[in-house]
Amino acid sequence: MKGLKWTMFLMLLVAAALTGCSSDAGSSGDGDGNDQTVGIAMPTKSSERWVKDGENMKADFEELGYDVDLQYAEDVVENQISQIENMVTKGVDILVIASIDGEALTDVLTQAENQEIPVIAYDRLIMNSDHVSYYATFDNFQVGVLQGEYIEEQLELDSTDETFNIELFAGSPDDNNAYFFWDGAMSILQPYIDDGTLEIQSGQDSFEQGATLRWDGSKAQERMDNLLSAHYSSEDVDVVLSPFDGISRGVISSLKGVGYGSDDKPMPIVTGQDAELASVKSIIAEEQTQTVFKDTRELSLKAVDMADSVLNEEEPETNDTETYDNGEKVVPSYLLEPVSVDLENYEEVLVETEYYTEEELQ
Repeated sequence: MKGLKWTMFLMLLVAAALTGCSSDAGSSGDGDGNDQTVGIAMPTKSSERWVKDGENMKADFEELGYDVDLQYAEDVVENQISQIENMVTKGVDILVIASIDGEALTDVLTQAENQEIPVIAYDRLIMNSDHVSYYATFDNFQVGVLQGEYIEEQLELDSTDETFNIELFAGSPDDNNAYFFWDGAMSILQPYIDDGTLEIQSGQDSFEQGATLRWDGSKAQERMDNLLSAHYSSEDVDVVLSPFDGISRGVISSLKGVGYGSDDKPMPIVTGQDAELASVKSIIAEEQTQTVFKDTRELSLKAVDMADSVLNEEEPETNDTETYDNGEKVVPSYLLEPVSVDLENYEEVLVETEYYTEEELQ
C-alpha cells in the first residue's frame, strides 16, 4: 500500500507541474495582447474630440486583444495624476496619455519609469520628463499655417489695398501644442500685421494676451465681449483667429450678441480646429467660417500601432525626430497631416469619409 500511495503522490506532483506550465504559457504577454493592459488617460469628456479619441483607441486596442483602462479627468490636473498613479499601481503594461497640463506629470512619470512602464504622449506633448517614449500627434505648426493661409486667401491679403480688423485668440498656455498653432498662424499673418493690412484694434498681439486657459469657450466669449465693448463701438471686426472650435463658438456667441450675422453686419471670418459636430453645423449655417480637421481615427490607429510595437519590443514608425523637445529630450514623433475644412469641402472631407453622416449634420 505504501508503494501505491507513493506512486499516486508522484503522479499528482507531475500533474500539478504540467498544469503550472500550461498556465504560464497562456499568460506570457507575448505582444498579442494576452494578459496585457493599456492605460489610457484622456483630459476631458467635455470636448467631443477627446471622447472620440478615447473610444477609438479603446476599440482598436481591444481588437488586438489588449485589456484597456480608459479614464477621463474632466480637465482637473489632480484627477489625471491620481488616475495615472492608480494605473501604475495596478501594473498596466503601457500608458497612453493626453495630458491636461503637459508640465504637471513629471513625478507620476517617474513612478511609471520605476515600474518600467513605457509612456506614449497622445496629441499633447508631455514636458520636463525623459520618460516619454514616443509622441503621436498631428503637424501642429501646419494646423496654424492652414488657419493663417485661409485668412490670407479669403481676404486676398497678398494683393489687396484694403485694411481689415483682426483679433487674435490663442490656446491654453499649459498645452505645448497651443504655441505651435500660434506660431504657425503668425508665420502667415505677422507680415500683414506689420505692414498694416491687418489691424488689431485692441493692440493685443501676443500669445499671452490671447491665451485661453483650458481652451474654455466661455472664457473666450467673455474676452470677446470685452474686446467688442472696448474697441469696436465704431469699428467692425473682419477676422477672428481662433485655434479651436470650442473657442470659436464662444467668440461667435459674443459676436451674435451685438448683432453680427445680420444683413447689415455680416459675421467676420472665424477659424477653428477639430471639426467638432457643433462647429461643422455652424459652418453650414455660415456662422463659423473654417475649421481644421484632424482625423482622430487615424491618430488612434497610429498610437495603437506605436504601443503595440513597444510591447512587442519593436521600434515604432516615426517621421519626426527633431521638432518636439520637451525640455529633457527630443521625443521621437509621428505627425499626421491636418486638413482645412469650410463650406466648400466639408462634404468631401467629412461626409464621404464617413466621419459624419448627412443626418448628423442636419
